[in-house]
Amino acid sequence: MSKEKIPFGDFLMDVDPAYLEFVMQLHEYLMENDCEVLIKPAKAGFVVSYSHNKTKKVVANYVFRKKGLIMRIYGDHVEKYMDAINTMPEEMTKAVEKAPVCKRLLDPAKCNSRCPMGYVFTLKDTEYKKCRYSSFMFLMNEENYPYIKTLLEHELKERSA
Repeated sequence: MSKEKIPFGDFLMDVDPAYLEFVMQLHEYLMENDCEVLIKPAKAGFVVSYSHNKTKKVVANYVFRKKGLIMRIYGDHVEKYMDAINTMPEEMTKAVEKAPVCKRLLDPAKCNSRCPMGYVFTLKDTEYKKCRYSSFMFLMNEENYPYIKTLLEHELKERSA
């Protein structure tokens, strides 16, 4: 596979026009807030990852699924912005609830030792132990846009502190 950098425009060509404006706004926001973008080809399109330059860890990425474009947020500091998590609409809350539990949090021997542990947090008065790779995966749609942006703002603020 080629190590040639994939242009952001190639990814945008695969994005549903209904999401395009928000995806471009979010891209600008992330780039202005000390993130770097990396685009890789994947089975169902592209995976677009944003890494925070201070921590060198991925903050979020876009993945394509049958349902549509998904934003995955890595909420490494989720416990510091629970107020924002608890204001999410029902669709986003259900996505979190349906996400698999973190095997390493339940029994470290049940998961790859190199896998970073998931997150422990409370959502709507219920404690969850969720896998970091699937706990905050949200379908792109107009209702979710402001909440996705708010979660990213909080996470970037904490990573910059």
